[in-house]
Amino acid sequence: MNANTPVLALKGVSKSFGPVQALSDVDFEVHGGEVVALVGDNGAGKSTMVKTIAGIYPADDGQILFEGEEVKINRPTDAVALGIATVYQDLALCDNLDVVENLFLGRETVAGGPARVARAIDETAMEKQTAELLKNLAVTIVDLRAEVGTMSGGQRQQVAIARSLLGEPKLVMLDEPTAALGVRQTAQVLALIKRLRDQGHAVMVISHNLVDVFEVADRVFVLRLGREAGDFDVRDTSQEEVVGAITGAEFGGDGDKPGGER
Repeated sequence: MNANTPVLALKGVSKSFGPVQALSDVDFEVHGGEVVALVGDNGAGKSTMVKTIAGIYPADDGQILFEGEEVKINRPTDAVALGIATVYQDLALCDNLDVVENLFLGRETVAGGPARVARAIDETAMEKQTAELLKNLAVTIVDLRAEVGTMSGGQRQQVAIARSLLGEPKLVMLDEPTAALGVRQTAQVLALIKRLRDQGHAVMVISHNLVDVFEVADRVFVLRLGREAGDFDVRDTSQEEVVGAITGAEFGGDGDKPGGER
């Protein structure tokens, strides 16, 4: 793959649900080693776009390219096979299981030798891999055998992100990763997102918190009424400009669609 080729690119992607046009002719791309924040008001199409990339909603029109090749993502397994990992806001963690068990739930490592016949789980190998992964991410969790339900919101988010990396994805999508977190926990999660970028992952962050967005993102992509309303380099823009794109102020006030159309 050419260094200038985006990990993921959407070209003219549209998605509707009956009479509701959730996405209209959206062009979007994200490169390796880049954090792109996806922002917009409620109903802007953010969730639909993420779920289209994740394979929950097949696109109606347009192209999806992954590492320069056109692909079809019709189901979540298609996205995972390509190297797309998604961490949703609810995290989908099991509170009564520890960190290792949560990371390997459904993909446990089976021991070799005679134990393989009995499908015995290799706890040592899983714990070692978990420790190496968390160390690589500089995650602030000391006890790998502590139940996730006893952990802080920031630590739970770190576990969910670490779990998504077991398959070595090329693109990681994070849905509201700092929602309902305190200042310290938010700082931990934002630091983890930066490490993902530094390790070469393409990262999409869906967030309503523009302070967090400007702290961690390289670009801000704005959706409004299912259409692209702006694609900003954080070095050359301001929160006010992004808010204007979100609300449509730069197009003549509320109710106007991009381009001035009604």
